[in-house]
Amino acid sequence: MKCPICKTNLEEAVFYNTGVNYCPDCLGLWFGRNELAQAEHAKDKDLNWLDIDLWKDEVHFKVSPGKKVCPDCRMPLYQVKYDHSEITVDVCNLCHGTWLDRGEFRKIIEYLEKRKDFELLHNYVKTLRQEFQEIFTGPKAFQEEVSDFLAVLKILNYKFIVKHPLISRLILRLPR
Repeated sequence: MKCPICKTNLEEAVFYNTGVNYCPDCLGLWFGRNELAQAEHAKDKDLNWLDIDLWKDEVHFKVSPGKKVCPDCRMPLYQVKYDHSEITVDVCNLCHGTWLDRGEFRKIIEYLEKRKDFELLHNYVKTLRQEFQEIFTGPKAFQEEVSDFLAVLKILNYKFIVKHPLISRLILRLPR
C-alpha cells in the first residue's frame, strides 16, 4: 500500500491496540473498516459509548471529492467532516477505510472529549436512557452495550459530583 500523500510504502504498526498502516514520511495513518473506532475506544475507554459512524447520519454527512487515492482500493478518497467538528478526514467509499493526516487522531480525541462532556452535562438523562435502550437494541453485542451504559453511568456520577458538590456531600451523609 502507498501513502495517499507521499506515495511512500506504508508500514504496519499497532496503534492503540489496533493494527494500522502508517507513512514513515508524513506520519499519516490508514485505518481499515471500523479500526478508527476501535483505536478511539482503546485510547479512552470512557469514549466507548460515544459512537461516531461516518457512514450513518446522512443529514450531517458532508462529502466532497478529494485529491488522495485509497491505499487499499486505489480509488479516489472523499473528504468527510468528522461528525459536527471542523475535522476533515479522507474516506474510501468502497472499503470504508479512513485516512488521517498527521495530528488528526489527536484532534478527533480532543473533539470527542469535548462532545462527551457536553452530552453528559446537557443531555444526561437522555444519554442515559439512550444507552440503556441500546443494551437491548444497540448495534454492538449485549455485553459491550452494558459496558457502555455502565461507563456513562460512572461518568455521570463524576460530573454530578463536580457540578453539584453540595448536593453530593448531602447525599453521602444520608444513612445507608
